[in-house]
Amino acid sequence: MIKSGILPSKPHFPILDGLRGVAALTVVIFHILEAHATSSLDLMINHGYLAVDFFFLLSGFVIGYAYDDRWEKMSVGGFFKRRLIRLQPMVVMGSVIGAIFFYFQDSPLWPKIHDTPVWYLLLIMLIGATLLPVTIRMDVRGWNEMHPLNGPAWSLFFEYIGNFLYAAGVRKLSKAALGVLVAVCGIWLVHYAITSERGEMIGGWTLSVQQLKIGFIRLLFPFFAGLLLFRTARLVQVKNAFLWCSILLLVVLGMPRIGGAEKMWANGLYESIVIVLVFPVVVYLGASGVLEGRTSTRICKFLGDISYPVYISHYPLIYTYTGWVSRHKGITLAEAAPYALLTFASAVGIAWVCLKYYDEPVRRWLQQKLMPAAAIKVPVVK
Repeated sequence: MIKSGILPSKPHFPILDGLRGVAALTVVIFHILEAHATSSLDLMINHGYLAVDFFFLLSGFVIGYAYDDRWEKMSVGGFFKRRLIRLQPMVVMGSVIGAIFFYFQDSPLWPKIHDTPVWYLLLIMLIGATLLPVTIRMDVRGWNEMHPLNGPAWSLFFEYIGNFLYAAGVRKLSKAALGVLVAVCGIWLVHYAITSERGEMIGGWTLSVQQLKIGFIRLLFPFFAGLLLFRTARLVQVKNAFLWCSILLLVVLGMPRIGGAEKMWANGLYESIVIVLVFPVVVYLGASGVLEGRTSTRICKFLGDISYPVYISHYPLIYTYTGWVSRHKGITLAEAAPYALLTFASAVGIAWVCLKYYDEPVRRWLQQKLMPAAAIKVPVVK
C-alpha cells in the first residue's frame, strides 16, 4: 500500500537555522584563509572544517524531528523525493557554477586546467550535477576530489548516504539500540582522530578506500548522534541561546592548532571532544533556545535561508581566489584582503541570488510536479 496524504507542517528551530548559517559562513572564511596557509599546522580558523561534522549532527537531529513520527503516512520513496527536492537543485547549480569559473582558475597550482577540453569539462559538470563521485583518474584539477568542480559536494554525497541509512532501517531502531550504534561510531571516531597520522578529522572527498573511510567516520557518529539527541533530549527554554551558541561554535572552530607537529594526538583528541561533546551541547541549546525580538528572528532567518546555498556554491570562488594567490606567489593576507573580502561578498551574493531566483522556485515547481498530493513543509536541512 502506497502511503500518501497531507502531512501537517512543523515549526522550524529558528536558532538552529541561524547556527547553520554561522557555520556555513565560517566555512567560507576558513576556505579563503586556507589559501594563505602552508599546511594544516598553520591554518587560520584552524578547525573550520569541523563545520561539516556539525552539519551532519544538525542534520540527524532535524531529520528525526521532521520524519520520525510520519512514517505511517509516508513511504520510503516519498521520503527520498522530499530529500531530492530539498537538496538536489543546488547540487546542480553548484556544478554549473564550478564549470563557469573553471578556466579562470588556471594557475601554477593547477596546471591541468588549461589542458582540459571543454567537452570533458561539460561531462564532469553533468556527472557532478547527479552527485555521483568521479575516480581520481577523472580529476580535472589535481586535488583528487570526487567532485572536482565543487569540492564540498562530497559532504552532500555522504548526507544522502546518511538519509538512506536512516530510511532503510535506522529509523526503526529503539533508543537503546540507537545508543549502542552511536557509542560504537563514537569510539571509532575518537580512535581514528587520536591515532591518525595528522591528528585531525579533515578528509573524505576522494574516491579511495582511505578517504571513504574518513568520510564514513565523519558521517556516522554525528548523524546518528543528532538523531539520538532528538529522541532523548527534553528541551528547556534557554534565553540568548543564539548568541552564546554562536560564540561557542566560533571559539571551537577557531581554536589554534593543539599540540603542534610534536603531539598530533592532542589535536585529534581536541577535535573528537568537539564533535562528541561540544556540538551536541550546541545543538541542544540551540533547539531549546528562545528568540527575543524581530532583529534576532530576522538574522536567524537570513542565515538559515542562505546557509545551504552559500555552502554548496561558494567553492568555485575559493578555487578562483586560491589560483589567484598562487599566481601572485608571496602575496600576504593583508595585501590580498580586498580580493578576499570580494570573494566572501560574492559568495554570499551568489548564494542569495541562487536562493531567490533559482532554488526556491525550482523546489516549488518540483513539489507541484512530483508530489502534488503531499503538502509537507519540514525544517531546512543542509
